[in-house]
Amino acid sequence: MLFTISGKHIDITEAIRRHAEQKTSKLPKYYNSINQVEVIIDGSQGGNASVEIIARAEHGKVFVGSETGEDAYRCIDMAVHKLERQLRRVKGKERNHKHMGGAEQF
Repeated sequence: MLFTISGKHIDITEAIRRHAEQKTSKLPKYYNSINQVEVIIDGSQGGNASVEIIARAEHGKVFVGSETGEDAYRCIDMAVHKLERQLRRVKGKERNHKHMGGAEQF
């Protein structure tokens, strides 16, 4: 899995980099075909940090989680949580083989 992190108007410290990489490394557990994760941290909003995490999967599927708040670490955690929910939902839909087509009606 390819991991990139970038900062706009903020310096990315080694601690933030490790925290973001540690949290996003768990995403393939929820959806196997994730091959790239990009974390963008924007610190230009008057002391607030805005975090956007973009997870790219096979077949052009893109999942985005974003959060704004005072603490960059908390924003990373919340954005990852939002992505986990999205990935669980998509995986559940792909596994649901019980749906019936429009042609079959009783």
